[in-house]
Amino acid sequence: MDASTALPSHLVARLHTAAQQAGLTVLSTGSGKDFNGHPTTHFVLAQSPEAPPERTLLLELSEAFDFHKPDLLPEMTLYLRESALRLRNPRPDALVTLAGLPVSFSHFGWPFHRSTSGADTFIVHGTAHLEDGTGSPLHALVSASMTVTFAEIVPAPEQPYAETFIYNAVRKTLDRGQLELLKSGNRQPVPVTTRYYSRWQKKFIFTDTDDRSRMDFLALKVYWLSGVLGGNQHVWIADPRDAQYLNTTADELARMAADLSRQGLLSLDGDFAAPTPILLASADQYRAKLDAALAATRPSFNEDMRAGHTNM
Repeated sequence: MDASTALPSHLVARLHTAAQQAGLTVLSTGSGKDFNGHPTTHFVLAQSPEAPPERTLLLELSEAFDFHKPDLLPEMTLYLRESALRLRNPRPDALVTLAGLPVSFSHFGWPFHRSTSGADTFIVHGTAHLEDGTGSPLHALVSASMTVTFAEIVPAPEQPYAETFIYNAVRKTLDRGQLELLKSGNRQPVPVTTRYYSRWQKKFIFTDTDDRSRMDFLALKVYWLSGVLGGNQHVWIADPRDAQYLNTTADELARMAADLSRQGLLSLDGDFAAPTPILLASADQYRAKLDAALAATRPSFNEDMRAGHTNM
């Protein structure tokens, strides 16, 4: 049921206008509550009214939030435009890690809330789920935290202004083997500190990559998100979210994809790519990489306990 009649009219109207300008349609609106019980507004957006559920975006904003300000509107506009392109992917919710893990992101409870443990941090909870095409139950419940110092560089503690760097921090933490994907478990910390941000360059830096590692990443991405999860439908290869994660630019990713196309690995349609039979033939290689990445997330000190060898 559309609950827009009970929602703040200024927020609903401005979001509808901004979405339309970005090429998106607001399918529904509804009310919710944040971690502290304060009212929020949910928007379900898509490229068209006929979009399937997997190609929709759930946007949650504080009910009192006003993004129609000179310091906030540009980033909201950019977020919606990028989302419109990302929603052309068969699985817009899924990303891959450099280590070789395809994961989806869901159930993030925006906006940030202050820590209840006494720490001087802001928290957002969500889930990262392994997406290997087998219906795996493996996932991580994450508690991403940013320090008060870090929060000073974020325009607003709302989804459009933080989603990209939070998702990339989760990816980086997985790459480091510091998040374990489990069938069940407690929330695991994902700290987001100023080490991920260069005040001098005024940008986020998660990892350094070169042409070879970027091409490997794009091939990995297209294999999993198109070849395995997307029925060989084209996926966006010039995604700024990936560019931030890899410390590069969307233009550089497009250049890397063109090189992969010349090698016969990708079929390009503008900034979108699908795998060729040559790339799909590397399935064993990518499955082995995934297995190695999963193994790296399992704490070695737990192995004896996993096997039942403990006197505790």
